[in-house]
Amino acid sequence: MATFLYRLGRRAFRRRGLVALLWVAILVGAGVASSAAPAPPEDSFSMPGTESQKAFDLLDEQFPAASAEGATARVVIRAPEGAKISDAAGKDRVKDLVADLKAGPQVSSVDDPFEANAVSEDGTTAYSSVTYKVNAMELTDEARDALTAATDGAREGGYTVETGGDAVVAEQEMGGTAELIGIGVAAIVLLLTFGSLVAAGMPLLSAIIGVGIGISAIGALGSTLELSATTSTLAMMIGLAVAIDYALFIVSRYRAEIAEGRAPEEAAGRAVGTAGSAVVFAGLTVVVALAGLAIVNIPILTKMGLAAAGTVGIAVLIALTLTPALLGFAGKKALSRKDRKAPAGARAASGKPKLGTRWARFVQRRPVTVLLTAVLGLGVIAVPAAGMELGLPDEGSSAPDTTQRKAYDMLSESFGAGFNGPLMVTIDARGADDPQAAADTVGEKITGLGKAAAVTPASFNDKGDTAVLTVMPKTGPSDVATESLVHDIRSLSGDIRADTGATMLVTGATAMTIDFSQTLDDALIPYLALVVGLAFLLLMLVFRSVLVPLKAALGFLLSVAAALGAVVAVFQWGWLADVFGVDQPGPIMSMMPIFMIGVVFGLAMDYEVFLVTRMREAYVHGQSAAESVTTGFTHGGRVVAAAAIIMISVFSGFILENDAMIKMMGFGLAIAVLFDAFVVRMAIVPAVLALLGTKAWWLPKWLDRVLPNVDVEGEKLHRELGDTAAPTEPAREPETAGV
Repeated sequence: MATFLYRLGRRAFRRRGLVALLWVAILVGAGVASSAAPAPPEDSFSMPGTESQKAFDLLDEQFPAASAEGATARVVIRAPEGAKISDAAGKDRVKDLVADLKAGPQVSSVDDPFEANAVSEDGTTAYSSVTYKVNAMELTDEARDALTAATDGAREGGYTVETGGDAVVAEQEMGGTAELIGIGVAAIVLLLTFGSLVAAGMPLLSAIIGVGIGISAIGALGSTLELSATTSTLAMMIGLAVAIDYALFIVSRYRAEIAEGRAPEEAAGRAVGTAGSAVVFAGLTVVVALAGLAIVNIPILTKMGLAAAGTVGIAVLIALTLTPALLGFAGKKALSRKDRKAPAGARAASGKPKLGTRWARFVQRRPVTVLLTAVLGLGVIAVPAAGMELGLPDEGSSAPDTTQRKAYDMLSESFGAGFNGPLMVTIDARGADDPQAAADTVGEKITGLGKAAAVTPASFNDKGDTAVLTVMPKTGPSDVATESLVHDIRSLSGDIRADTGATMLVTGATAMTIDFSQTLDDALIPYLALVVGLAFLLLMLVFRSVLVPLKAALGFLLSVAAALGAVVAVFQWGWLADVFGVDQPGPIMSMMPIFMIGVVFGLAMDYEVFLVTRMREAYVHGQSAAESVTTGFTHGGRVVAAAAIIMISVFSGFILENDAMIKMMGFGLAIAVLFDAFVVRMAIVPAVLALLGTKAWWLPKWLDRVLPNVDVEGEKLHRELGDTAAPTEPAREPETAGV
């Protein structure tokens, strides 16, 4: 592989104009295709095979006029202090509000609070449910403006009016600034790392072109492959981070080759042949981790993972072709001014040890101390993960100053905590002798559990063979008691079918959250086995070792556990909540564990592959195991640190977002990269390699014969170029862990 990539890098360097023009043409073509393509489909959250989804599909089939997928809004109105909604003035105000809501575009129905029994017992608060003919993605600006105008008009005279539901636009304070912050910090880090504007600009330019092509392709194929607009979110976040890192690795190796006195074209070829090989396998691990999200069997996660994996694939191709082409335009300007003035090879021959060199030597002198400190430190941070509670964010986790959160709190105060998480029980009575009697039986059995605050009478469809009733829990949507109620109701289904012949299914936002969490829990172990297993095989190909991939996988699990512990401490327990802008501590987003495992595993392997392939390369070329570790840190430590800081910066920008889910994702990914890059890869990896010595590179002879030699470290390339005299299996002196 190294030889092929070497030739590819030299060819791209020589034909830089054609390569650059080709990528720009692809970018423009993808952009034009995206702008001409039909609008992407709306988000459709589904969980095939779950009870919630079966109930939802039944409602959609049997109650077509109810607009099961239509957007909804709940307008809550409270009378001024000392007055009541049930007063004459209050009734007039509610009447006018309902009339204004009905007059809005795309409105299907509006409930009158007095007719729908939607007035609190103390008579101070009422709510009106608004249902639209289309889903939230298809609501027009006119419809949203009409909703806002109706609520604003009802506030006159001291009335409090707030609105919740998916018809309300979530307030976004930053609107895309997160990506700009990440790019800005990345530019500063690259400039400090390279000391050259030209060198710093190449990874950024490569990343912008690569992510631009990926996002445009998602837009162009959106309607064909049913990729909703949200599938580009993960692609943007991951694609931007890895594209910068991959180009950074190659530019850094190019500068090192130039510093050793090689001509620019030769340096570009060697950079792509060596660092490019690491980029290919690092990219493959990311693609495996992201594409593996399909095993969860939740379509929206599958699409997000595949879209992000495609963007990563484009980033790899960009790094292998466009980056050497840009190096062709830059030549020696990719070096700092100081290095350009220095004689050829002077920098490489400098006797002053780098920080990475000094750190590697320190770790090898005290491997046990460093290893125990790092492992125990991450272990302590991981402790809160044992108490992690999973759920999905709702309006109760919104910022306190948003209208959604105010409406949520008003409903809880006036109608009870469970009012914000009603359960929808569907009764398929097509197999029952008496549908009404079956529905009555369901209501009686649920009431008999004694755990529901209220159970509404069943409402039948036009055919009279399917009914729906609503159950109001006594506790909030994320409360453990509410989850217990869902399970208790579902446990009645067998008896109900035996007694009446009807099928009972439970759905609603709360039930869907429970099913979603259970689906992810069930998929976690198979997903881990798939991702870690495939990546283990890839790393065995790269390093031709059994213990190095095993160490890489175990280190990753430790960093993810510590990151989840930090997420629980901040977002669930509320530690440092003010520092990170967490308005309402609560359950951790259900997809967070599996999401972090997939994304962080791929990113962590980037650093593992780039850092350890440098060590493997030195080892194969004749250095001792201890010397190879030092060489790896000498050449790769600074670059890996810079790459990690860039990635942390990209993810940290999302912590400033107002959306609780995005904030949690940004924090979790940033802290995971911090732990993995600076604790696992920079401390645990060299400590373990120091303890293992030459055993780190052990591979059974039978496995050595079976595994194809992809030559990631460039051994064959160096032999072909005639610049190595080391034999394939060089003799080495015996070593000890303390060397």
